Amino acid sequence: MFALSDLEAEALTLSLQVSIWAVGIGLPAALFVAWLLARREFPGKTLLNGLVHLPLVLPPVVVGYALLLLFGRNGPIGAWLDSAFGLTVAFTWQGAALAAAVMAFPLMVRAIRLSIEAVDTRLESAARTLGAGRAEVFFTVTLPLTAPGILVGAILGFARSLGEFGATITFVSNIPGETRTLPLALYSLVQTPEGEAGALRLAAISVILALAALAGSELLARQLKARVGG
Repeated sequence: MFALSDLEAEALTLSLQVSIWAVGIGLPAALFVAWLLARREFPGKTLLNGLVHLPLVLPPVVVGYALLLLFGRNGPIGAWLDSAFGLTVAFTWQGAALAAAVMAFPLMVRAIRLSIEAVDTRLESAARTLGAGRAEVFFTVTLPLTAPGILVGAILGFARSLGEFGATITFVSNIPGETRTLPLALYSLVQTPEGEAGALRLAAISVILALAALAGSELLARQLKARVGG
């Protein structure tokens, strides 16, 4: 009863793969952008903040279409990747990871930015007066104190990537074994006669994964925060 079917195992494996890569792609950039927004004043900061959070308010299909225009074979970035490295992003699982990373990026930035803003700047100033450079202060003071927020951002991004649908199906389509993640597999079953039972199982798997990710993020963040505080 609880054994996964071939379709479920394939979709689950692909979803986990896409989500892990999405976080791996987006987290370093999210950390840099979050630090920039939290610690620096510069012309265009409001615009950058708006662009970062744009995927939260745009229809996911619009985001997917924009990625297709940019990374498709005829797009400026896609054509360059194809001619220079022979890489194709659209209609591949790598493209699904990129779409998930873009949709999860605002959540990661938000969580990390709030954590950076909560760090007492006097601690950073004290480290500088003791002779530490900016990079040393960041890696020895700011980063450890921000670690709970980074962890929460990573897991929220992972959970968001697991549920990504609109941008993914627009950018990389619904290809079995290549881009058919859990949400896309569920969508396919809903469109199939007598596929309700399979769709219900996939929905249950998605809910369990999302709840586990959120509960895990809360538990790990508390433990890490307690260690940092200690």
